[in-house]
Amino acid sequence: MAEHISPLDSITIVLVRPRVAENVGAAARVAFNMGINQLILVSNSRPAREPMAKMATHKAAHLIDNLLTFPTLEEALSEFSIVVGTTARRGRHRFVQQTVREMVDKLVGKISNNKVAILFGPEDAGLTNDDLKFCHMTSAIPTADFSSLNLAQAVAIHCYELHYAIIYAQKDLIPSPEFATTFELESMYNHLEESLTRINFIDSISHNHWMSNVRNLMGRLQLTAKDANIVRGICKKFNQYQQSKNCKL
Repeated sequence: MAEHISPLDSITIVLVRPRVAENVGAAARVAFNMGINQLILVSNSRPAREPMAKMATHKAAHLIDNLLTFPTLEEALSEFSIVVGTTARRGRHRFVQQTVREMVDKLVGKISNNKVAILFGPEDAGLTNDDLKFCHMTSAIPTADFSSLNLAQAVAIHCYELHYAIIYAQKDLIPSPEFATTFELESMYNHLEESLTRINFIDSISHNHWMSNVRNLMGRLQLTAKDANIVRGICKKFNQYQQSKNCKL
């Protein structure tokens, strides 16, 4: 008999530069309790196993033993097609924020055929703007005036909402398009950035501002791999044409 595959198997919790090993274990424990079996760590070093395993308990110890660790967020996200950033910080360069439940409602219809990463930043500062550039959407946990939650608590709330929505909405899930992976999108953005620089649309002063806007625009379009390749191909040909034109001058 074929093993049943849950839509929750498409979801991975990604902990970015966590400072406390016990929080990694607690996050693994709550993720496993809610049916999510994949955990990734973005860090220059792997935390000690014992404090992680102690908080994970023996039930979720396999998540600690199989924990994948990457030195950069870009490497960690290379195979994911949908990336969600969690944040309590606000700023003019940030996405329009939505609650966890609102985010999950939008996410459920896109899970089929796509790998989803839910990002959580370090306990003291959260995700940076540079981290969020990889995200297609964000979520924020509504709180009272005191908006400080432990990392594992934030993971718990997101995992619960995902578990509840997917398990009870599963009968309504329909196949969704297979979106471009982060690796494919980053290749496209590199070519697009080169083209926009060549025509002086972006410069050293406005570079980050305009590339952030370009990423937000393209992120809302939710490109497929074919779409990303078309944009990348156009930019590549444009750059080659500009190079040949400059050589003739």
